Amino acid sequence: MTLSVYLSGEIHTDWREQIIEGATGLDVSFAAPVTDHDASDDCGVAIMGAEDNKFWHDHKGAKLNAIRTRRLIEQADVVVVRFGDKYKQWNAAFDAGQAAALGKSLVVMHGADHQHALKEVDAAALAVTETPEQVVQILRYVLTGELPG
Repeated sequence: MTLSVYLSGEIHTDWREQIIEGATGLDVSFAAPVTDHDASDDCGVAIMGAEDNKFWHDHKGAKLNAIRTRRLIEQADVVVVRFGDKYKQWNAAFDAGQAAALGKSLVVMHGADHQHALKEVDAAALAVTETPEQVVQILRYVLTGELPG
């Protein structure tokens, strides 16, 4: 059984790489949003033309990124959404909501300091984790039935 996993959320740490590396040997394929912050922000104007108003600059980029994000969430078996410590990641919460609405298996990852703020997101998830290692252990268990040793 191959699992398709979409890694959504925070882009300022290496949590994606930790999961991908930890899942070596498992039958998993990974996908993610564009994590180059400048490319993600500027894709719309780079492709469709400059905007004087920042709202329309951001609007073009958000819509273009949504083409990728929607497709990858729709294709995923499991959606992992990471909420980081520094920034309010409204886009991550939106991705979690889309995944829940589509009936995807949702795994949420965040620190204890976000428990209250994310209680509704956590309630929609099938698992709430704090570390990339826990996500890898979930993937291993789902694919093999093995518990961590």
